[in-house]
Amino acid sequence: MTRKMWLSAAVIGVALTGASTGVFAQTKWDLPGAYGANSFHTKNLQMFADDVKKMSGGKLEITVHPGASLFKAPEIKRAVQTGQVQIGEVLMVNVENEIPVFGVDGVPFLATSYEAAGKLWKAQKPVIEKKLSEQGMTALYTVPWPPQGIYAKKDLNTIEDLKGTKWRAYSPATSRIAELVQAQPVTIQVAELAQALATGVVTTMMTSGSTGRDSKVWESLTHFYDTQAWLPKNLIFVNNDALKKLDAATQKAVMDAAVAAETRGWAMSVTETEESKAALTKNGMKVLPPSPALKSGLEKVGATMIEEWVKKTGADGKTIVDSYKKM
Repeated sequence: MTRKMWLSAAVIGVALTGASTGVFAQTKWDLPGAYGANSFHTKNLQMFADDVKKMSGGKLEITVHPGASLFKAPEIKRAVQTGQVQIGEVLMVNVENEIPVFGVDGVPFLATSYEAAGKLWKAQKPVIEKKLSEQGMTALYTVPWPPQGIYAKKDLNTIEDLKGTKWRAYSPATSRIAELVQAQPVTIQVAELAQALATGVVTTMMTSGSTGRDSKVWESLTHFYDTQAWLPKNLIFVNNDALKKLDAATQKAVMDAAVAAETRGWAMSVTETEESKAALTKNGMKVLPPSPALKSGLEKVGATMIEEWVKKTGADGKTIVDSYKKM
């Protein structure tokens, strides 16, 4: 081989090596979400993914899979924990059966405003982070749902009016509420909610105005009582092994994008609260405050559940509630 031919081969080899490095320098993650593409949570997930790609200079690309299309809602945490996917989104109350302290988000009338929900997250965050770390995961950010209200197809004047109704349950807390008001709990995740409503499997439920709008609940139900019982939060979290495989700059990009997503998501939730209630009204639903009797009955349910929750979760639960009440 002549010197000229050798140099040409060397140049081609370097070029190919560079091209190969460029291809394999990009890491791809999958992010399963439980909510539809039009949900503000999913839109925020996509903006988070876009920010990560931009901030990392294209080194990390995250594909969002909405609507429980990759894993069903109850399967997402396990999928991240076992490394089937690198990152995921869960409604925190859905993890309560496995890790009881996650359920504080669903305790009625403990935190009933965005300000209170923010304080609750500060109180619970150290405990949540410790629990996730023990399972090889890291919390990235949270975004609350709008305050929870009661949907029905009849007037509700007292909690006795809920007795015997088919109550949608999606968490241990909502199942317990059904027991306390003597409704019939029916476990339905959000992806199956529209069909459950249409077929009469569910006739009452406690959820956000946002979920009601996304599910076109007005096609089956008629009333929304704005009880503002609690503001459950979605948690976005990452597998530690996947995170550690990233270089330092890309890890920082993920964390910085998470901070931006949390700030943006909370603001989006506030806007969503007003827009979703307006949509319910526009589509013919009665959007009402709870009567004094209904509110009093629900607050008694809340007091019972707060006491039960602290007892069930022991020292960790007491730490969270005590810390929250001091803020």
